[in-house]
Amino acid sequence: MDSITQAALGATVAGAIAGKRCNAKVLLVGALLGTLPDLDVFLDYGDAVNNTIKHRGFSHSLFVLPPLALLISWLYCRFRPDPFWSFKRVSFVTLSVLITHTLLDAMTTYGTQLLWPLDGYFELRNVFIIDPLYTLPLLLAIGVACFAKQHGGRWCQAVVLISTLYLGWGYTAQQVVAKRVEANLAAQAIPSERVLITPTPFNTVLWRIVVMDDGKYWEGLASLFDQDSHIEFVNRPLSVWPLEEEPTTLMGLRAFSHGYLNYREESGMLIVSDLRLGMANNLSFEFAFAERDEVGEWALLESTQRYPGERGFEHLNTLWERLKGDQEIDANLQRVERTL
Repeated sequence: MDSITQAALGATVAGAIAGKRCNAKVLLVGALLGTLPDLDVFLDYGDAVNNTIKHRGFSHSLFVLPPLALLISWLYCRFRPDPFWSFKRVSFVTLSVLITHTLLDAMTTYGTQLLWPLDGYFELRNVFIIDPLYTLPLLLAIGVACFAKQHGGRWCQAVVLISTLYLGWGYTAQQVVAKRVEANLAAQAIPSERVLITPTPFNTVLWRIVVMDDGKYWEGLASLFDQDSHIEFVNRPLSVWPLEEEPTTLMGLRAFSHGYLNYREESGMLIVSDLRLGMANNLSFEFAFAERDEVGEWALLESTQRYPGERGFEHLNTLWERLKGDQEIDANLQRVERTL
């Protein structure tokens, strides 16, 4: 999730555990701990692909966070002893904030290396990386807790429960859409071996579906407010890696994306796209891997580069109309391709 949400979650979790001892200091410490795992974004792994796929790595690992929590707690108790905030209480708060951070990240589509240094990216894809309906209650609880004194902890406890229920709602909505997708793929004779279902920006009502096929992939939208269960799928060309040599960065990107990759040539550059995040023709993660040399042959770049996209908010209204169940928009899906 975004940094504001993670800080808000950390503060609210800390306030919920503190209970009657909840105050501005507890909330601030919780917010700082909530942002700690994401400080790995300042590490440079050498190129654009590695900076992307190694984010949410060691700093989000369930093998690393518990000993880190114990170390932070020991240091705090060593230099700031407090009869109430014993090592046991401090370590419980610290571990809770750090673990809820990485578990929330694992519910987005980006992917989180929960078991680093073991290989594997985990994601449930039941919530978008920015969702106001999840974040705003957390911010409200923090605001109330700053002034409610003894009742602040209760507000935090209530909102932590509400936010958890919202994540459960996202998973339930995803499963409802999944059953509808399964029926549509069978009815339309589209292969169903590799199907991706993920929320569109800022909500858990409108869902994007990507289906991989031989030589093409299918893309569609499904809203929980649709009156008709039919899903309009648009097929798009799916290319393969054109070079004999396969760099290790490509292997890493393939693992990160679970194979949801596409390849194209644009302006003499070989572009590799992660199909999971964004919309067709305007995807969030695109990388330049090679360029044409003087004789027209592909030459791998010394280091991969982010390929710039043009994402904006001007078409969010179209997605909003589609969210409300206007399936006529699906006949012209290109209208929303330039959305986040």
